Amino acid sequence: MKLPINYQIAATYLTSKVKQTIVAVLGVTFGISMYVFMNSFMSGVNVAQNRLAFSTLAHVRIYNDRPADRSDIVSHVFPAGTIANIRNSKVIKYTDGIKNSQEIIRYLKTQPLVSVVTPEVNISVFFKNAGNKVNGTLSGVDVAGEDRLFNSAAFMVQGSWKELAYRPDGIFVGIELAKSLSLKVNDNLNILTADGVSHTYKVIGIFQTNLSSVDKAKAYLSIAATRQLLAENQDYVTDIQINVVDFKKANQLVNIISPVIPYKVESWSMANQQLEAGSNLRDIIAVAVSLTILIVAGFGIYNIMNMTINEKIREIAILKAMGFAGKDIRRIFLTMGIVIGLIGGFVGMGLGFIVSDLVNHVPFNVAGLATLPMSYDPEDYILAFSFGLITTFVAGYFPSRKASKIDPVNIIRG
Repeated sequence: MKLPINYQIAATYLTSKVKQTIVAVLGVTFGISMYVFMNSFMSGVNVAQNRLAFSTLAHVRIYNDRPADRSDIVSHVFPAGTIANIRNSKVIKYTDGIKNSQEIIRYLKTQPLVSVVTPEVNISVFFKNAGNKVNGTLSGVDVAGEDRLFNSAAFMVQGSWKELAYRPDGIFVGIELAKSLSLKVNDNLNILTADGVSHTYKVIGIFQTNLSSVDKAKAYLSIAATRQLLAENQDYVTDIQINVVDFKKANQLVNIISPVIPYKVESWSMANQQLEAGSNLRDIIAVAVSLTILIVAGFGIYNIMNMTINEKIREIAILKAMGFAGKDIRRIFLTMGIVIGLIGGFVGMGLGFIVSDLVNHVPFNVAGLATLPMSYDPEDYILAFSFGLITTFVAGYFPSRKASKIDPVNIIRG
């Protein structure tokens, strides 16, 4: 099928100066490929960071947030001088842990946003082996629930995660903690609580989360064994950990359950604002750099289109003298810009994918990452193509408007 005359003229102009057309296409190609690569890389970094963070961090945590200052309550109630000779006032002992934890867990399981709920008993202890002693955290966990929440079985370097449920005398330790205490599987490890309770357990597994703060100061017991260590009842928990269907909806869940639950309900973003801030900053940087590249490519196209108009000015005058309207001239040069954008867009997306795939195979071997992280989100490719097309359209519009306003009489007269 024969193309309309306007499109035929646009094709002629594009092919008559092949080098200029290639330069314009390469400008768009480079801009779009860098947009795809930058956003894929930043998205990959964010995904990797979230994976590492959520290997030990729940989306929402419920715990008993006791008052920070429980001393000298009397002086807050009665003005100075009202009561005399109060000495050595005692600190009021508040109830530790969460009451009615099973009822709270049943309620949470009815929420559509909730995907996993599991209880924990977390206490600060001393880990002792012979003369070595390390301060850290002992977590009593529901073995199956903890695995659904954090995929804990994947972090085991020695031993089986499921074994913890059947070994009340068994304990899992972080790999750095094991090194600092010279521990191996089947060695004995003594636990000393803040209340002076001491108990010895057998090391039946070693885990590695690739988070130094966890690997060097944390150990796991079954939740039943931890309650027994603390002489607490079977309903006692210090934390209820929750994962939602989408971690970005954690605050939404907090707003729903906070009025109902009489304990502190805290989302991951509330407790770790630096994670969210870092992720947002990386996204802003990626978009800013990529858009800057596309704008620079747009200026290149604008200059090339202007040069083409200056070179073809007598031909444009002849076309207008032959009866071509201003809108026809504008359509010719807009078509040239859009064709450059389409070709550069498709080639740029392909090049961006190739570059991303090559970088994704670069060895990294840090924090459990074998290669540099990369994400292949279709949205990045769609946005890159859209921004590239818009840039080329704008870059072609202004020169085309200039061409449409040329007075053929003045040009032909010279």
